Amino acid sequence: MTDRGTLAAPYSGYRTEVGAEWIDYNGHLHDAGYAIVLSKANEALLAHLGLSEAYRAATGRAMYTVESHIRYLAEAVRGDVIEAGSLLVSADAKRLRIHTVLRRDDGVLVATGEYLYLHVDQTVGSVTAMPPDRWAAVNALLSAHASLDRPAHLGRGVGGSRQP
Repeated sequence: MTDRGTLAAPYSGYRTEVGAEWIDYNGHLHDAGYAIVLSKANEALLAHLGLSEAYRAATGRAMYTVESHIRYLAEAVRGDVIEAGSLLVSADAKRLRIHTVLRRDDGVLVATGEYLYLHVDQTVGSVTAMPPDRWAAVNALLSAHASLDRPAHLGRGVGGSRQP
């Protein structure tokens, strides 16, 4: 866990180059490729909060994705560099709601993803509250992100909004 839990801007700890393995027969990033990039970006945020792979290995607890919604807004091609910005929309001791945007290095918004994660204790197989130190990091970031603008499409699901 880092001490940067109070970022007053979307978390931007993930950047990647679109590789050949993510390109479809149309020559651009395929739908599963967007999902992979969004997942890796969210994992970077979870690591920042101390809730990633090392946390699971040490505690037997992990964040499980239980819902997601991806909007595909523009093409990305092999070699494009994509940067993610993640906003902690809401949280409590058992769940996180994250909105992540992907932008090409030319500034074009290529996709957004909205995710709901649950904190699961794998030893008992059920949702449990995060320990106080992890919740404190989440709550600090939630407070820092409280004043940030929320996209109009949040929570609208498929066909809810075509606006970036």
